[in-house]
Amino acid sequence: MQRGRRATVADRETTLDDRIRAIAVSALITDRELVRRIQADDLDAFEVFFARHRGLIQRTAHALTGDPTVAEEVLQDTFMRAYRHRASLRTDVSPVPWLYRVALNLCYSRLARRRLSEAPIDETTDQLRDHGLEPAELVEREELRRAIRRGVAALPEKHQLVIVLYYLDGLSLQETAASLGIALGTAKSRIHYALHALRGHLGAERPIGAVGAPLGAAPVTHAARGRR
Repeated sequence: MQRGRRATVADRETTLDDRIRAIAVSALITDRELVRRIQADDLDAFEVFFARHRGLIQRTAHALTGDPTVAEEVLQDTFMRAYRHRASLRTDVSPVPWLYRVALNLCYSRLARRRLSEAPIDETTDQLRDHGLEPAELVEREELRRAIRRGVAALPEKHQLVIVLYYLDGLSLQETAASLGIALGTAKSRIHYALHALRGHLGAERPIGAVGAPLGAAPVTHAARGRR
């Protein structure tokens, strides 16, 4: 009996060690290698790929749609398409922009088809919420949130991506540039032009003196998010 218990404990420890080793190995595998393996129909590689990128895609989908159920649908559909089109994925560039493009398109198509809850776009628009406002002011702020969504959707794809990564997902400038495979200066330039376009969009939609400030030039800090 004692020997049997020792064997059970040893088996559990071996299983745990195997999991730890598998996690360590998966962390060392580059996206390029994962894509190669996925193209060779390696389902284990696809699971690692999914686990590595699901968080950012799901947070982005939830921020854009304001609906956790729809965000989960977008997440699943995004990676289903990634696997379905695995043969066309490039190994010489990061797959992150491709994933974001698919997720953004899925979000916008759902927003067009369904009436979704107008939750704020992540912490970026937390400043717009004030439960002590008069009904008319609350309605105006709801419209401002919708205007921001419309503004982001109207941006060129390359500007949408930097806004999503930098503001919605809270990546640093360096992380944003690395994720998109572009130079740091290019990331800064795209953010500048994207914000300029968003301000123009909001200014055209909202009358002068309206309640609420437009999207600011400073991103939500990691400290404010409490994430890093």
